Order: sequence, then C-alpha cells, then structure tokens
Amino acid sequence: MEKFVIQGGAPLSGEIVAAGNKNAALPILAACLLTEEEVLISNVPRIRDVDAQLGLLERLGVKVSWTGENSVRLQADTVDPTDVDEDLSTRIRASFLIAGPLLARFGEVKMPPPGGDTIGRRRLDPHLDAFRDLGAMVGGEIWIELSAPGEGLRATRIFMDEPSVMGTENALLAAALTPGPTSISNAACEPHVQDLARLLMKMGAKVDGIGSNVMTVHGQDKLGGAEHSISPDHIEIASFMALAAATGGELRIRDTVPEDLEGIRRHFRRLGLQSMVEGNDIFVSAEQKLAVKDDLGDAIPKIDDGPWPAFPADLTSIALALATQAQGTILIFEKMFENRLFFVDKLVSMGARITLCDPHRAIVSGPSRLHGARLESPDIRAGMAMLIAALAAEGISEIGNVAQIDRGYERIDLRLRDLGARIERVAAERVPA
Repeated sequence: MEKFVIQGGAPLSGEIVAAGNKNAALPILAACLLTEEEVLISNVPRIRDVDAQLGLLERLGVKVSWTGENSVRLQADTVDPTDVDEDLSTRIRASFLIAGPLLARFGEVKMPPPGGDTIGRRRLDPHLDAFRDLGAMVGGEIWIELSAPGEGLRATRIFMDEPSVMGTENALLAAALTPGPTSISNAACEPHVQDLARLLMKMGAKVDGIGSNVMTVHGQDKLGGAEHSISPDHIEIASFMALAAATGGELRIRDTVPEDLEGIRRHFRRLGLQSMVEGNDIFVSAEQKLAVKDDLGDAIPKIDDGPWPAFPADLTSIALALATQAQGTILIFEKMFENRLFFVDKLVSMGARITLCDPHRAIVSGPSRLHGARLESPDIRAGMAMLIAALAAEGISEIGNVAQIDRGYERIDLRLRDLGARIERVAAERVPA
C-alpha cells in the first residue's frame, strides 16, 4: 500500500495536457470484442481501471499489446466468452461492459457481479432491460446469465428507465452488432458515450443522434477494425481547474474540447472560478478571488448534478472541496448517489465548515483555513477532493489508499509535481487488525 505525503500552501502553476477520458476508454476497449480485426486505440490513460479492463480482455483471449506510451492494439480473433475472470470483474464497475459485445457476437455470456466505487446503489437493471428488449433471456442470481435466441438478437426500440451511462453504452455495443435499426430513448449522452458511438461508426455501424438522448444504431452483421483516439477527460480537466484556483496558481490546460466544458465552467463561476477558452486551451489565471455568487434576491445558490449536459456527478466532490476556499455559502446537492458525500468528515477534520444535511446535501461556508491531516481516500473523486484540500491547506497532510486515486488519474503525483506541488508517494505502514 502507498500514501501521498503533501506539504500544502504552494500554488499550482504551469501547463498540463489532460489524459484520455477514463470513462470513454473502458467501453471503447470492450468494443474490440465486436470484431476479429485489429482495433488500435490511442490516448489511453495509464490508470488502474484500464489495467483491470485490459487484464479482463486478455483473460478472454484478446491479444493486447502496448504500441506506445498511451496506445494499445487489441485483436479479439480467438476469444473464449465463457472465461470471464471473477476477480478482475469485481475490481471495476466497467467490467460489465463486456456483456453487450459478448452477447451480440457469441449469443451468450455469464457475468460475475461488477465492482466499482461504493458511492451508493448502482443499478444493473437498465443494462438487463436493454438486453431483454433486444430479445435476450436473462437469468441467474449472483452471476448473471445472458443468452440470445437461436436467430440472435433483434433490432428493436429501447427505452432506458434512467439515462444510465453504462447501460446506454452496453445497449450501443450490443446493437452495433445486431442487424437493423435499434433506437435508444432516454439515453445518456455524456462525452464518453459520444466517443464510444464515434468508434462504432468507424467500425462499420451507423449511429444517428450522437450527443442527444435519442440515438438510433443501424447495426451490422459484421464489424471491422478501426483506429481511434480517445477524447480528453473533461472530469480531469475540471479537477485541474479546481486545483489551480484553490491554490492560487495560474494554469493552462492544453488540447481540451471546450464544448464539453461549457456547463462545468458556468457552475464553477458560481464559486468565483473564472476561466478563459483560448483555442482548444483552458486558462485559469492566478490569485483569483473565489467568492460564491448569490442567486437573485441574495438567495443561497446551489450546485447540483444530473445527466449530461447537467453538472457531472463525478465533479460534486471536486466542487465541494473548491467551495471550502470560496467566500460565502453554497449548497452542494448530490442527487444521483447517496454515499458520494460521506467523505466530508475528512474535510471537516481539516477545518472546513461543512454541514451534511442528509446523504445528498451539504452546505459549505467559506473560506476555511485548512490545516494538514491524515486521511484515507474512499473513492476516486473523493480522493481528488482530498488532494485539492491538502494542497490548499497549511502544513503536512497524508492521504492513504491512493490506489483509489490511481484508478482514475494518470501519474497524478508526478504531474502535480511538474506544476509545483510538494507531494511524495511513499510506502504506507500496515496497521494491525
């Protein structure tokens, strides 16, 4: 086990290039199962979740080879769909994304329950309902057994009972290899869903309505290989924006997709974080005066999450940490996951003034003079929120269980050091049971 030791108080300044989108990489890697031909993916983030997904694919028989620092070649010409590794599956939520491709190509698959962050209940029902709509039989209890009828899956109309990101991705993956038009209504339309759809287009499927909540997939009986570069991670970009503003630094984030950041930047402005778009770069100027912008009539404003293009749930923890450094009071309303805010006691121990109203709502009053503390990261985004707090705090902080942060942020300690952060990765002492 490892931990980060952080000396706070140094502004983060300089330039950085965002890694590839983690939440796009995982379904895009799974898409290689739809064809026997080579699929070459570039701008792949080197993170723990990607390692787990690639390990899962290799166990199935996929040939995996890194052709560059962030480029990987995959070929699924000799796949055993019955050999789904239980241990690797339980490490990440995205393991369940291999279900759609395997079901569509081989007609059956038996899936162990997926893992992932413990941020609340995360239903598999939207995935299974989509498979049922395509004609699949669903059985099993702990392990989920999926089988297509003798003639295979059939093109259909799918209505998602919630705009589940991974549920939509699994529906897209299965429909791409199901001949005929399949419409998906109430679909998720996050940037990573759009990126997957663009890859499927390159492989031979046709997808109408990319970026909307109604997509139609014109599936084929055979898909081919493709080359694709994963889009930059808007969640990581927003995390670095918050890091710069909380520490008073000046930061340029290069090669972004500014359209993916419009709503995020508007919400950050409620906390006083001003940013500029310069070409494809996002620029955060130094020494910003973070101050909450009250709603009309001096009403307390809120930042609440929702399906795209609303504020992303993955950024509520980041916004909460940033709010501790802003003058004023704001409500952080996490609507989607009931355990997401259960890390706020860690920030309170550092001196933050946060009132947890219930599992979904927290009131933050700032600015707080934070001090160093010993912390444990419960999930990816809470870990990044703790990093923001530690880098803005006075004194030394220790963050344990950094494997959680490594699941979503590539070489985060090295990249932060390049920006002036005083952070070290060291071995953590084992605590006796």
